[in-house]
Amino acid sequence: MAERGVRAPAWLEELVRTQRPPVPWPDVVRFAVTIPMPLAVALLVGGGLTNGPALGAGVFGTTGALVGTIAPQDGPLRDKLRRIASAAGFGVVGLLAGQYAEGGGWQPVVVIALLSALSGLLSGINAALSLGALQLLVYTALSSGLVTPLPTYAEIGFFFAGACWATLTTLVQWWFEPEDPDRSAVAAVCTKIAALLSASGTDAADDARRELTTALNAGYDRVIRSRSRSAGRSRELSELAGILNAAAPLVEGAVAAARAGVAADPQDVAAVTALAAAVRGERELPPERPPALEEGPPGRRATRHGIRLVWNVVGDPEERAGAAVVREDLDWRTRARDLADRTIASPESRSFAVRLALCMSIAEVTRQLLPIPRPYWVLLTVAIVLKPDFGSVFTRAVQRGVGTVLGVLVGSLLLTVLPRSPWILVAMAAAAAVLPWARGANFGLFSVFLTPLVILLLDLAVPSGSGLVVARLLDTLIGCAIVLVFGYLLWPQTWRAPLDEALRAATLALDEFVAAAFTGTPTERRRARRRCYRALTEVQTQLQRRLAEPPPISTRAGAWWPVIVQLERTSDAVTEAVIAIRSGEPAPDLAQVAVLRRAIRQLEDDVRVHRLPDDAEILAEGVLAPVAREVDAARRLVREAAPGR
Repeated sequence: MAERGVRAPAWLEELVRTQRPPVPWPDVVRFAVTIPMPLAVALLVGGGLTNGPALGAGVFGTTGALVGTIAPQDGPLRDKLRRIASAAGFGVVGLLAGQYAEGGGWQPVVVIALLSALSGLLSGINAALSLGALQLLVYTALSSGLVTPLPTYAEIGFFFAGACWATLTTLVQWWFEPEDPDRSAVAAVCTKIAALLSASGTDAADDARRELTTALNAGYDRVIRSRSRSAGRSRELSELAGILNAAAPLVEGAVAAARAGVAADPQDVAAVTALAAAVRGERELPPERPPALEEGPPGRRATRHGIRLVWNVVGDPEERAGAAVVREDLDWRTRARDLADRTIASPESRSFAVRLALCMSIAEVTRQLLPIPRPYWVLLTVAIVLKPDFGSVFTRAVQRGVGTVLGVLVGSLLLTVLPRSPWILVAMAAAAAVLPWARGANFGLFSVFLTPLVILLLDLAVPSGSGLVVARLLDTLIGCAIVLVFGYLLWPQTWRAPLDEALRAATLALDEFVAAAFTGTPTERRRARRRCYRALTEVQTQLQRRLAEPPPISTRAGAWWPVIVQLERTSDAVTEAVIAIRSGEPAPDLAQVAVLRRAIRQLEDDVRVHRLPDDAEILAEGVLAPVAREVDAARRLVREAAPGR
């Protein structure tokens, strides 16, 4: 019997699609305890909700705790602390700048527009600054309309104290959970490779191979999922993706040796175990990598070759020395140009900054023209919905908008049921506890629980009646309408992210860089290098926008991310080859350069027509050998990312 009913449109299915991640219980506990604690302490010390200064101190302390609690994500401790510092620091700047956006006239409009443009440009630099850029807008909006009995310095002091409290609880959780789950997932791949090598030639080899496949899939899924949740560029995640990319030949060699029943060399097992420990950060790699094998079974030679490739990426001293030379070669002028490439020189960054400034300016004018009970709410809605991280594509904006509207209803109903009652602390703790799970499930679902938390907090500072429910809902709809009309409908190019086109452009720019590096003048080489890295910046921006969308768009984009990381590694390898020639190494044979360029152009064609590249290995010697290995890896990754594979 045919199924009755009308199937929902594909775009609508994408809007409501929700992942089902596991419940991160440690984060649940940390959120539930950390966020409402400053308010609870202030009410306890101040004698309840009737003490205005104590209530204001609790509100700003909890606001700082909210910022510092949400900021950290999975990753090393330094990244967690960097995100907290960025969020809290820009939040303080927003609190100060908001004083110049009060009242009417053109001054608030100009202040909001300039800060919005700055936020849009900062978002293109890295993930920490992207998060800070959002807090800059949020707290500028709050400071422009939120009135408390506290002086400005006290508001900032309590806000900072709340952020320090959140930092402390983050450190406590890290102390009891020292492992980085992203690094652990990548290290598990090396561990399973060692297990497969140990099981080679035994009955356990088949089970070990299946466990390795599972670990490899989990490693890629973990890193790509973390990358999709990161607001901006993350060097740590790119390095982990590079390790997984480099591990592919090692996996192939280990599988080939196991299928042939060749017993593994104990030195290889020990080396892979050492790689796993180095990836986890437990200890440094030994100074010398295992020597190359010229004789022996093919599987064993392929395994040793793969180990040496991964060793280069994880921690070979020569590789680190080469990277250090590259960093030293970049003076402050070059670094400034790199920064400009990610901000004012990037068409995507400029476009987003203009859209964000336009929407925020219109929201500010709307605030001045309409009799709005909470003058900051329209600005706040626009800032949250049009989050400055290049991820606010149309579907994500709609999800945020719908989630914010639902959150307003939930928060307003809670205020009606619990008018200025200590039970509000329980409701805040419950909403906070759901946030870490909702963040991994759906953008809109996260807004559903974050918005009532903010409403409960702000309405304690400025009490309101039940009639404000309709007004706040109307303000939210106005803010969402501003974003959808002036942030998207007037900019059709923002609805789509031409990732394939940007990827092909980056490949062609890499080809030009190779030509200039080995056959051009120093001036041509510098210009080609700038064009190459600028093209890679653009493709990273397009990737960020795709990864921020719901599946399957983000899933398809995630398949291309290892290829993009590999192109960046290839560009770095070309730069290192140029430095090596400058240091006295022989220049490469022009025939080999031509072969390498032909392979890169073929790679661009493979991406353009989604064709599977051939398996031919690029043969090169001298300074070209590392570049050829990186191009080989890129072509292999294109085969894996091609549709239908």
